[in-house]
Amino acid sequence: MSRHKIEKTYQQINDRIRSGEAVVVTAEEIIDIVKDEGAEAAAERVDVVTTGTFAPMCSSGAFINFGHAVPGIKASKVWLNNVPAYTGIAAVDCYIGATELCEDDPLNRVRPGEFNYGGGHVINDLLAGRRVNLKATAYGTDCYPSRAFEKRIDLASLPYAVLCNPRNGYQNYNCAINATKRTVYTYMGTLKPKIGNANYCSAGQLSPLFNDPYYKTIGLGTRIFLGGGVGYVTWSGTQHKPSAARSEKGVPLTPAGTLFLMGDLKGMHPDWLIGVSIQGYGSSLSVGLGIPIPILNEEMVKFTAISDEEIFTQVVDYGHDYPNGISKSYGQVSYAELKSGFIRIDGEEVPTVPLSSMVKAREIAQTLKEWIGKGEFLLGEPQFTLPISP
Repeated sequence: MSRHKIEKTYQQINDRIRSGEAVVVTAEEIIDIVKDEGAEAAAERVDVVTTGTFAPMCSSGAFINFGHAVPGIKASKVWLNNVPAYTGIAAVDCYIGATELCEDDPLNRVRPGEFNYGGGHVINDLLAGRRVNLKATAYGTDCYPSRAFEKRIDLASLPYAVLCNPRNGYQNYNCAINATKRTVYTYMGTLKPKIGNANYCSAGQLSPLFNDPYYKTIGLGTRIFLGGGVGYVTWSGTQHKPSAARSEKGVPLTPAGTLFLMGDLKGMHPDWLIGVSIQGYGSSLSVGLGIPIPILNEEMVKFTAISDEEIFTQVVDYGHDYPNGISKSYGQVSYAELKSGFIRIDGEEVPTVPLSSMVKAREIAQTLKEWIGKGEFLLGEPQFTLPISP
């Protein structure tokens, strides 16, 4: 007797969400459901699986229109709380990048630098309702004669503010160690000499792109949890590399896919977009991201049932190999091993340190589950999905 083929559409699932009948579970809950009930039964019963991650995502920022001065100005340079913003857009538009630093920051002149304030902190200040000092200078034109403009702004008074993150949600990333004899300071955090620690940055089985490894439901128009509000996938992110080597279950073994994300900054919350200072490296922005995965068929439920024991990454030396462009792995480890608190390298136990928060990742997945369960969040059907080859 042939098995029943399960096929659902976005419209059918959204109709069930509207009626309050949709079955929504998190990416951790679906693992046991598939184990207990089997993939076919789980695919028939479950409509949506929610994911979540919260970690520093450097390639983030915000487009801001700060409104016209009187007389008008065509800003050629802009600072927000003394953090430079890019102005080569239009008269009073700018882009504040999460990793841009205060102009008077001592940087790494005294090592390791502290990088106490940057673009990510500006974004968090705006979300928290704090007033930010805006300064603009210009060369002056007939239609925009002002050469200088300064005022205090807050998010509510801005005509336009949109979070625009060119590369978020990395699908897997290296586990970082330091095999040299000196402490090194990296975007993966502080690494002790002689492999004194191993840092990693992923929510593992909760992470969005691990639950849809071939991007079958993620693309232009996918509706997501972003920064505590609603956002959208608008393109593949910079450094999108889906051709990375994969496991038998299709999960990348090295850094692979990335997402270009956008959303209305005014609808977001400061708890989910937090400025970060990375000692000896720079500033960044910790971003809360959650993606709902529609269970369109049995294949999708199998993808979402992936567990930490089945997700692997490479151990890479950031003391010598990585900065010198040397491609070498000190071994392959699972996220179950990483989350245990220790991994073994050359027979020695090495303590592991997460840069991402599992507590917040779970909270995001649960929040998204509640939004969908209440009928407050419908799925966005992508106009086309992300590419699976370069």
